[in-house]
Amino acid sequence: MTRNRLSLRSTLAVALAATLATAILAIAFAGWIGHGSSILLSMAESGLAWCF
Repeated sequence: MTRNRLSLRSTLAVALAATLATAILAIAFAGWIGHGSSILLSMAESGLAWCF
């Protein structure tokens, strides 16, 4: 029984971590879509556009 409970707990932890990572990536992608041109323009003005 202990092994099954540990497996369920680790499965839930992995699922929660994957959900949080997906949410963070979705928010970052939405921010890039909304403000990407402004970010690139400001980086070009400061000389950091070569990173892309």
